[in-house]
Amino acid sequence: MLLGRVVGTLVASRKEPSLDGLRFLVVRRLTIDNEDADGYVVASDAVGAGLGEVVLYATGSSARQTKLTHERPNDAVIMAIVDTWEVDGTVKYVKVEEMPPQAGDWLEEANPFADAS
Repeated sequence: MLLGRVVGTLVASRKEPSLDGLRFLVVRRLTIDNEDADGYVVASDAVGAGLGEVVLYATGSSARQTKLTHERPNDAVIMAIVDTWEVDGTVKYVKVEEMPPQAGDWLEEANPFADAS
């Protein structure tokens, strides 16, 4: 398994019929220290990853072992979205999700007559 960050999408309107239904993402390899490494891979997305997310992906014959990619001509698959990782006791990555707006927040922003004091 390898670490990567989703940096783009790929659309192929004409493809081998057994690839129909697969979503393709462009993944940039990461080092164990969470730094960009050389190389990109186009991977099938088996977990619903989004742009900017750090993922675990597999290549080669392992990429055909998920339920989504079984017996399909596939050389890379995203099989997990990373929440956190640490190496030798040092945290290298923690996923930060944007907090949803709280109820009423939009009222303050939208009301030009709100007291600014």
